[in-house]
Amino acid sequence: MSNVATTLPPGAGYGVVVGVGFFFAVVMMFISYLQNRYTQFSTHQSEEFNTASRSVKPGLIAAGIVSAWTWAATLLQSSSVGYQFGVSGPFWYAAGATVQILTFSVLACKVKQNAPRCHTFLEIIYTRYGTLAHVIFIMFALITNILVASQLLLGGSAVMASLTGANVYAAIFLIPTGVCAYVVLGGLRATFLCDYSHTLILMIIMLYFMFHAYCVSDLIGSPSRMYDLLKAAGEKMPVAGNQDGSFVTLKSNKGLVFGVIQLCAGSGTVFLDQAYWQRAIASRPSTAVRAYILGGLAWFAIPFGFSTTMGLAAVALTDNPRFPTYPNKPTDSEISAGLAAAFSAAALLGKSGAAALLVVLFMAVTSCASAELIAVSSIMTFDIYKTYLKPRATPENLIFVSHVCICLFGLIMAIFAVIWEQIGIDLGWLYLVMGLIIGGGVFPAAFAITWDRQTRMGCVLGGVVGFAAGIIAWLSTAKVYYGGLTLHTTGLQYPTLAGNLASILTGPIVSVAVSLAFPDPQPFNWDITRAINNSAGMGDSSSPGSSTPPQTTTSGSGGGGVDAEKDASAVKDGAAQTTTPVNPHATPLEAAASAPIDDPAGLARAYKVACWWSGVLSVIMVVVVPLPMFFSHYVYSKGFFTAWVVVSFLWVFGGAFISIVLPVTETLGFFKEFAGRVRRDFAKT
Repeated sequence: MSNVATTLPPGAGYGVVVGVGFFFAVVMMFISYLQNRYTQFSTHQSEEFNTASRSVKPGLIAAGIVSAWTWAATLLQSSSVGYQFGVSGPFWYAAGATVQILTFSVLACKVKQNAPRCHTFLEIIYTRYGTLAHVIFIMFALITNILVASQLLLGGSAVMASLTGANVYAAIFLIPTGVCAYVVLGGLRATFLCDYSHTLILMIIMLYFMFHAYCVSDLIGSPSRMYDLLKAAGEKMPVAGNQDGSFVTLKSNKGLVFGVIQLCAGSGTVFLDQAYWQRAIASRPSTAVRAYILGGLAWFAIPFGFSTTMGLAAVALTDNPRFPTYPNKPTDSEISAGLAAAFSAAALLGKSGAAALLVVLFMAVTSCASAELIAVSSIMTFDIYKTYLKPRATPENLIFVSHVCICLFGLIMAIFAVIWEQIGIDLGWLYLVMGLIIGGGVFPAAFAITWDRQTRMGCVLGGVVGFAAGIIAWLSTAKVYYGGLTLHTTGLQYPTLAGNLASILTGPIVSVAVSLAFPDPQPFNWDITRAINNSAGMGDSSSPGSSTPPQTTTSGSGGGGVDAEKDASAVKDGAAQTTTPVNPHATPLEAAASAPIDDPAGLARAYKVACWWSGVLSVIMVVVVPLPMFFSHYVYSKGFFTAWVVVSFLWVFGGAFISIVLPVTETLGFFKEFAGRVRRDFAKT
């Protein structure tokens, strides 16, 4: 923890955590009341609570993706790598974690094609592969959620304690309290609405920091001045592995290594986090792909714009008397804890900067935490409670269990954050290690919805062997390279790089090899997963048929659901009729409630769009832009750096349009109809 004098009093920290948290809880209570009274979406129905009735439009889904992927680390760790590696840090943080969102658009489309009525991705695994695979991937999913959620609290509480002097343990437990309250009150749709408001505040404050640093500040004031300060810093404290030790080059060996780790870790925390599957499930079929492409592009702006400002400002102002650690440099532990942004905010804007960072960090932590809470609630409700404990659970049972699980996981995430704090694990260590723990399950989980030849044994062994390979590579590299296994050596780049690569690459190799070596007699029939929850339609189900465990219909190692041939034939006859008709005269509220479940031709086109755009944009971000500058050893000129900063501003404005303006414009008809119903209700009274 930083020993730097705090900028704000402890009361400011507690006021933000308690006051703002419960303000949103009250707002959600009011919104839930209006929703239940004036719309067809009731928060008392489990389908609405857990999937938002699968009716959310792309703009709000995109805003939800931006919010869910904006962790404490998005602001703090991105600024830390900006401080450590220069301009390469913000770029690789943004690019390395945007690719997964873009790629997930393919899975979002496949979910709508092959399992349009599922609640969780684990239901698909259960239906295809049975109990063993289901339990293993429940563990992968819950470990992912615990790591993500505890990171949020760990980073957020560290900065809050640094800026205000508030007790770090009190912050860890207080932060999720208000979040649990408003998620319980409103469910998934509430998280989308809070996501939108949080993203709005985040964008405004981020632009405030950017304009102040590059246009107003007497310490920096322009890209040109920032460039001069960074050049001077590179001469005084050159960055090892950077071209000429410069902070203004993409020729950064450590930056590139971090980029690879980011690609691996980000894949696990997207593909195995139910929060992202939940947004795909909640979206309208025809717009799921568009939502993820837009959401990925909008999210790129946040770490890129924020850390190109705050991370680089921490470098530029280290020798300034207004910098909190002056005359000393920040320690490695302070930077690893994510305090670079806090230091630069305090130096640039004093108390107002510290207060603004505290608010924006709280927005990021709570919005992502809400996504994690509802995700874990869905897993525990549908994949544990309904599947194994009470298959014939009523809608009332499911709602009650969802509420209990939200509160329970809020406590669990706080307990894990306290554990990390007590044993000395900080945000940086946890962030680098996370991917090697969960990476083995990434491709087997993706294959479960995309590849009809993956077998049960291929899925199970891919995840388990990938996990084992990651742990072995991580620890053995730390031992061989650094002579021992300590918290310090296991958190260094090369051991975590080895572990991340071994984990995420072993998973698909083993899965594909086993599936091809011991194939099932027939490719998997997707009609079986399309039948998940089919008997319940779009409403609540009290039948046990939502996740029917598979039985092997042949001697192969994978294959088929219970009475697979019977299920397949039952669905096959009506497969062409799965599209729900829409009343052309329906109001916007009614149309939303009866949105189509399936449109095969449209989804086939969307799948091609997803593959094309996710592939092209990913190649541009991780190959076309950075690698030529890396291999050419290019050091930015002042003009090029200025253009780089201008691009960061433009991207933030574009991201703000996608996540703030678009959701409003596409729901104007809804709000007009909603306002009309409210007026008519008041007229009656």
